Amino acid sequence: MKHTSALKVSQLSVNYDKTPVLWDISLDIPTGKLVGIIGPNGAGKSTFIKTALGLLKPISGKVDFFGQPLKDVRLQVAYVPQRETVDWDFPITVRDLVLMGRYGRLGTFNWPRQADKAAVDYYLEQVGMSAYADRQISQLSGGQQQRVFIARALLQEADIYFMDEPFAGIDLASETVIMNILRQLKSSGKTVFVVHHDLNTVESYFDWVILLNMRLVAYGSTKTTFTPENLNATYGKSYALFDQALRLSQSRASGIV
Repeated sequence: MKHTSALKVSQLSVNYDKTPVLWDISLDIPTGKLVGIIGPNGAGKSTFIKTALGLLKPISGKVDFFGQPLKDVRLQVAYVPQRETVDWDFPITVRDLVLMGRYGRLGTFNWPRQADKAAVDYYLEQVGMSAYADRQISQLSGGQQQRVFIARALLQEADIYFMDEPFAGIDLASETVIMNILRQLKSSGKTVFVVHHDLNTVESYFDWVILLNMRLVAYGSTKTTFTPENLNATYGKSYALFDQALRLSQSRASGIV
């Protein structure tokens, strides 16, 4: 029987040099949730997922996936970093980039099999990028790059996905495609964590949220956690501006303004 806790973090603290970035974070996220990681710039959101993934070393604390350390479940956890972390001028095709998602399973000296290549084609179709399979990655728009990134993560066929700002700087069509895929992942029992900035879409995109600003402000179901009080505690004075913009945009959407 699979462990009901997808991610459990206990007393996690992280420093850059000697500056604290995350302090004493403890949370427990059940499986099968679509989780928004919300907070202002510099709040430690990317640091949180990089530390959970073992890319950064904490000064203290413990992270478990399905009740086990990452090293025991590494193939069950996939990561979509920020788009800027890739050299998009590197001379490879879209298909080659997506195929990299299988390398963890293949091992060092095993070549991709026909089934791996067929899976690449399947996931490119899922993200609406089949027509671009043989293009150089340098020829893609921002939204197309992000879709290809998502296809690479899907090819890992993991149980937990971490995505660092997948909607940053992309077109609305790509955002819609990606969001539909995230919902499909959730409906098939996967757990997805998304670093996200647009407060307008939090309630329609995520069923759980983690509110971070160096410390954990709150986490839980979006309905009970994504409240003005918690947002105020997360964003401080700047939240008043967010709140005003949010109300205006909601009024406009409902035709009041």
